[in-house]
Amino acid sequence: MAEILLSSKDSDKENSIMVPVDDMDTVKSDSPNTVDELAMELATIQQSAKRIAIIGSRNLPITHQQMIETLATALVMQGNIIITSGGSSGTNAAAIRGAMKANPDKLKVILPQTIGQQPSDVQDQLIGVPNIVEHSDRAMMTLADASRVCNREIIDDCNQVICFLSHTSKTLHNAVQYAEEGHKVITVFYLD
Repeated sequence: MAEILLSSKDSDKENSIMVPVDDMDTVKSDSPNTVDELAMELATIQQSAKRIAIIGSRNLPITHQQMIETLATALVMQGNIIITSGGSSGTNAAAIRGAMKANPDKLKVILPQTIGQQPSDVQDQLIGVPNIVEHSDRAMMTLADASRVCNREIIDDCNQVICFLSHTSKTLHNAVQYAEEGHKVITVFYLD
């Protein structure tokens, strides 16, 4: 194993630190755009205002919903735009509540289908949301299929993705993989 020796003097072995070189990240020569991708991620992180997608599970305890709501409020207060989907409970509902508290104009809700196809409690929650995107073209799709397409649309519209999911959530794992392929800045919170 190759190592790098860090010390104040070469003769001062007592105060030296051994750093294994084999454990360091390396850039493969067959990764042509690695530097460009890192530059794009850094630029996104440094932007003062971002378009942040918040997606995730519908099945969340109230404490997790409160944390997401607080996070959405704080992100909007910093000038960011929150992009999410409709939902009567869980991640999307909490993101909507939080963004609406801070500034409704900084919230964009992309529905998998139409408002009329949403349950009445979701329709009630969307009252007052100024920026809602509906998809009547997906009216005949199953909700699961329409939701998969909706997640991709949300991810395409953002710079950064925050996802709350469990390890067994295939749909959300696919959404995260899609975001990775799109070189988005991604933060994943596992809830199990």
